Amino acid sequence: MKAVILAAGYATRLYPLTKERPKPLLLIGKRTIADHMIQKLGDIKEIDTIYIVTNQKFYGVFSDWAKSAKSSKKIILENDGSTTNDDRLGAIGDIRLTLERHAIDDDIIVLAGDNMFDWGLKDFGNFAMRKSGSFSIGAYDIGDRKKASIYGVVEVDEKGDMVNFLEKPQDPPSSLIATGIYYFPQDKLNLVTQFLKAGDEKDAPGHFIQWLRRKEEVRCYLFKGVWYDIGDMESYRKASLSFQEK
Repeated sequence: MKAVILAAGYATRLYPLTKERPKPLLLIGKRTIADHMIQKLGDIKEIDTIYIVTNQKFYGVFSDWAKSAKSSKKIILENDGSTTNDDRLGAIGDIRLTLERHAIDDDIIVLAGDNMFDWGLKDFGNFAMRKSGSFSIGAYDIGDRKKASIYGVVEVDEKGDMVNFLEKPQDPPSSLIATGIYYFPQDKLNLVTQFLKAGDEKDAPGHFIQWLRRKEEVRCYLFKGVWYDIGDMESYRKASLSFQEK
């Protein structure tokens, strides 16, 4: 299994912190967001390589960080070549780039590079691998339907299986949201290319899940604990306070 951390954004809502430093390399507590993530990925023994997709602007900063990054997994940096928000490839475009450049033919775990959470990933990995031919996503109950409207919203049935996915709906049917943690099975990685060829939105992974759900089974794993999407200064401040000792 491989892991892909999506870290090629420009985080303009966090200026001036992110003018010269990518969001995943901001400190949360004593370590960067990226350091927290690679530690969590260490929970999944099947992962042998972690690919971190960045951009041309921040590739050098990531290269300096990687020299001292500590992980039991091999870390490979990938440069998507973009230099601004306007020419970025988007999350799904960056996934395809990584799959193609490295000829990946394994199951993959994908993490959005602005996630902070206090749970481990071993149980999610086990959940996904129990039915390895299906896609899986990690979900979290944010507890407020109004707040859920800025995320991808998940609907599940009484068994916990996903029956609908809506990207940033105006009137969310639930407070259950996607966390930016995904499992893609090896034998269906070609669907990433199919989605992009269909001309759909290439940035938010939620649009891919919304499209995918009409074609494939997508399973839902419910995380419980503390979670932050580091999207602006307020969420960064709250996450920093929550994880200040870690």
